[in-house]
Amino acid sequence: MKNDKNVYLTKEGLATLKKELIELEKKKRPKLVKRVTTARNMGDLSENSEYTSAREELGLVDGRIEELKIILTRVKTIKKTSGRKKVGLGCKVTVKVNGETHVYEVVGEWEANPMNKKISHSSPLGKALLGKKEGEKVEIEAPAGKIIYEVQKIH
Repeated sequence: MKNDKNVYLTKEGLATLKKELIELEKKKRPKLVKRVTTARNMGDLSENSEYTSAREELGLVDGRIEELKIILTRVKTIKKTSGRKKVGLGCKVTVKVNGETHVYEVVGEWEANPMNKKISHSSPLGKALLGKKEGEKVEIEAPAGKIIYEVQKIH
């Protein structure tokens, strides 16, 4: 993970990551440390699968805690503003594609969730939409061919 790269999050996304960090540090990690200690006291560590399992899980949790701490030092909060003239981070955009209308929210990579219509600003569609105005069209190259999106509304 590069240390100089900004992480763009909405206020909600930032709160979610902070909550996850607290949960890992205050609840999950202490339970795993206790589990490791209990398993260590069971005897021969070379044949102790509970000890090995607990150590592996603790390693994963410690890795996630470290990752979250790094992310939180590089957060740039996305300000949601109404009345935008161009598509940007933090806005919702209504697009028309193949006769259907969809509403997407443009967010940073860490919050992207296409199933919930949250697209990353660095995804092909996100990149294409950034800076576009209502009425403009963007063309995305997809495995099935070119797809044209028309910006209907920015909110």
